[in-house]
Amino acid sequence: MFMSVLVNNLAPNFTACAVMPDGSFKEDFSLKDYSGKNVVLFFWPLDFTFVCPTEILAHHSRLPEFEKRNTQVIGISIDSHFTHAAWRNTPVNAGGISQVQFPIVSDINKEITEAYGVKHEAGVALRASFLIDKNSLVQHQQVNNLPLGRNVDEMIRMVDALDFFEKNGEVCPAGWQKGDAGMKADAKGVSDYLKSNADDL
Repeated sequence: MFMSVLVNNLAPNFTACAVMPDGSFKEDFSLKDYSGKNVVLFFWPLDFTFVCPTEILAHHSRLPEFEKRNTQVIGISIDSHFTHAAWRNTPVNAGGISQVQFPIVSDINKEITEAYGVKHEAGVALRASFLIDKNSLVQHQQVNNLPLGRNVDEMIRMVDALDFFEKNGEVCPAGWQKGDAGMKADAKGVSDYLKSNADDL
């Protein structure tokens, strides 16, 4: 298994078939179509499994928060678009994901999983998430092993941190939350911040 670190590199573009929020198939779905806005691209191992629906539904329930931040959520696994559609048509109380309202990409040939360096030795994708900025640069990457579900609120925090940095030019210290003070990226900045916040670290 080859694992790559994509942070500070351009996100690999791809074109593949996806199931869209209205249930239709888009044969030529492409990442580059979302240039100019942030993208959260997240991989899961397989449809109709166990941890996966909890993560997918968590992303779905937070879509309004991502949308307020001009951020597009895109899901992806190695399943076919037909399997994705069947899972969307399965009720939540039967282990399905119902009509989730973000695109779900089919990576049946595993080329995208391999391009992002998140292929597990079992042939599926690891639980990987990427925050891609408006210029297609990867700003944040998280990769979990198969049994470990993600915290979607942490990705929202990362989107907020990126927005804060872009607007203010200040960096975000440990545990930073939206509304907190940032820090100037120089010796005086860290000294001033630590004087004011040492008890909170």
